[in-house]
Amino acid sequence: MRIRNEAAADVDAIGRVTTAAFADMAISNHTEQYIVAALRRAGALTMSLVAELDGEVVGHVAISPVRISDGSPGWYGLGPLSVLPEHQGRGIGSALMRESLERLRALGGRGCALVGSPGYYRRFGFRNIPGLVHEGIPQEFFLALPFVEQVPTGIVTFHEGFQAVA
Repeated sequence: MRIRNEAAADVDAIGRVTTAAFADMAISNHTEQYIVAALRRAGALTMSLVAELDGEVVGHVAISPVRISDGSPGWYGLGPLSVLPEHQGRGIGSALMRESLERLRALGGRGCALVGSPGYYRRFGFRNIPGLVHEGIPQEFFLALPFVEQVPTGIVTFHEGFQAVA
């Protein structure tokens, strides 16, 4: 498996991977592929990595900037994270997570936030942080990973691309 930056030729494959990865997920609004496309169109993808296996894109992760109401700079949102269903459970998502977080730290990121399953994301160091919230999301599913000691407090707002529905 190889993890690399997305290329223009990957756009359709990323859409297919993202659609398939969330197709059977009951908690999904099934708009994740539209979110990635909206972030790309807006130039808001700080990072877009694909996992390639035998020349086929089988996974993808998107990273984009977030705003925190206390003005803390350098924070990012992770997601969506997608792996083709037939390749899930093989460590592809974990490899994408590790690589994206390592690159984000290298870029000088101060932290990363996401909405997702605590059971999955806690293994990468994500946790609930009192005082750091995403309005409309139950606190148990809003997780953050600070890369620095000083943790912000306030409301986290993801890029408007996360409102995309088509």
